[in-house]
Amino acid sequence: QWHREIDIVINKMKTEISEIKIKHRDILQKHLDEIKQIQALIKQTLVAIEEINKFTEVSPTIEYSSKIIEFSKLPPTVKVTLPTFIPKPLDHEKLYNMFGQITPLSTATEENVLSLIQPNTSVRVLLDEPELVATIQTGYENVTSVTYLNEDCVWTSGLTKDIKCFNMKGELLHTVSNKSKQRPNDIAVDSDGNLLFIDGISRTVNKVKNGQTEVLIRLRGWSPCNLCVTSNGDLLVTMFSDDFTQCKVIRYSGSTEKQTIQFDDEGKPLYSEKLKTKYITENRNHDICVADSEANAVVVVNQDGKLRWRYIGHPSVTKKEPFEPVGITTDSQSRILTADCYNHCIHILDQDGQFLRSIDNCDLEYPCGLCVDNNDNLFVSEHFNGNVKKIKFLR
Repeated sequence: QWHREIDIVINKMKTEISEIKIKHRDILQKHLDEIKQIQALIKQTLVAIEEINKFTEVSPTIEYSSKIIEFSKLPPTVKVTLPTFIPKPLDHEKLYNMFGQITPLSTATEENVLSLIQPNTSVRVLLDEPELVATIQTGYENVTSVTYLNEDCVWTSGLTKDIKCFNMKGELLHTVSNKSKQRPNDIAVDSDGNLLFIDGISRTVNKVKNGQTEVLIRLRGWSPCNLCVTSNGDLLVTMFSDDFTQCKVIRYSGSTEKQTIQFDDEGKPLYSEKLKTKYITENRNHDICVADSEANAVVVVNQDGKLRWRYIGHPSVTKKEPFEPVGITTDSQSRILTADCYNHCIHILDQDGQFLRSIDNCDLEYPCGLCVDNNDNLFVSEHFNGNVKKIKFLR
């Protein structure tokens, strides 16, 4: 994180230098244009004098007014003071204290008691047959996104202005309406439990806190598409340029832009440019995973934005329809789950992009949005029937 913050500072300074260069160039160009204008007038005057010399009449010579004094007034010399970097002295002790601390070694003794109870390990494995736990009927004709709020509640959104919160019994607890009356592109929940949603028409990311909606981010020249909240509370937002020629991921801390992810090491775009959903999530190892439905691929970069791998489907699953990933999420073991809408299943990958298995039972129909709760239960929104299904897939 410290390295990233330093990179951000350096990049800001590089941007300042680039802006100074442009201003410097403009000043010099203006000065050069003035000199060229005087040169052109001098040449024009010389031509006029040559014409006068050819005349046999005396009157043009008498009437001629010399411009030597006028031309001797050159434009003032431009003096530019170039920018200088002035480093501040390093306070090593202060830096050390800011960085953190190491707790001292402590030792204690305790009696060994033989126990037949197996240790509780955090490793969870995939069930041979995932189990359908519950089905929530949201009332939407089309449900697009689902995001986990707490042990008993999920937020859902569809093709209407209303965002609905349900408990596991399918009871409607809260409804938030988008003031612009447009459907939200995507929804998420921040680390404080506040609802976040994207309004594509107003190009905003909004936060609902204590029942009040406030604009968190407002874009210009770009339209936000999908979003997620990272483990440290940052926002990752996928977005398109207004002319639909570019797509990128921006990391925000609050409303402040921290990182841009757009190109690979060869300068090629990481993501397709066409206006289609690009659901996004952060893995437990801090990789950033984007389900690029237009490119028929899951694109994964590390936290520095370097491409790690692409997944383009598995032949055992994509026999009927091409792989077109939509929703994407991760579990506690850093596995990645992505919805394959038109093959009616969920692909499960390890953190390095290797296909592990698919969830193709539980009567899934056109799975779209995905999220996982704190107990690794999977929630799946079914796009065309308005249901959200809770599925147990780990033991």
